[in-house]
Amino acid sequence: MPKQKNTKQKIVDAAIDLIATQGYKGASVRKIAAAVGIRESAIYNHFRNKEEILKKIITEIFTTPFDFKNLEEKARRGKSFLREFVVAYKLISFDKKKEKLFRILMIELFQNETLRESFLTEFHHKDIQQISKALFVMMQEGLIRSGDPIFMAQEFISPLFYIRLHLSLLRIDAKATTPISSQFEKHVDFFWESIAL
Repeated sequence: MPKQKNTKQKIVDAAIDLIATQGYKGASVRKIAAAVGIRESAIYNHFRNKEEILKKIITEIFTTPFDFKNLEEKARRGKSFLREFVVAYKLISFDKKKEKLFRILMIELFQNETLRESFLTEFHHKDIQQISKALFVMMQEGLIRSGDPIFMAQEFISPLFYIRLHLSLLRIDAKATTPISSQFEKHVDFFWESIAL
């Protein structure tokens, strides 16, 4: 059984590498099998089809690194809660596997309806909804100004997404990313100053 799991993960990893460079259409089952070093028919022991491989990759794309357990308690820490979230976001931005997943997202978002639906629901529910709940707690605790917590959450997360995109574009062309890396923390400071009482 562990061998099957290992092979299944190798298939997913090979598919991630291929899709990140060639797109979903360019990453054929034959190419994925060749990258793993197995026969094409062996892939079907683990996945029904290429779409199922993509669905597995999509779950990895939208896995959030931030632990939202005890959200209310964490939110009472105000700015340090936001900083913790940004540090987790920054870590995935510099992770090589997550970088490939982000590239897949950028390549396929306008071509794949399944991915679009996942982006809209997962991104909104897992991050924006949770951050908006935390911001609402901060409002109740008198840490920040009152306002629309969903809008504030969008204003908080959107620049992070842009910074991550900028970082990815620099890395594709092997350009220095050092100037960008400090923008994550600067964003927290700027955002906090705009909402704090």
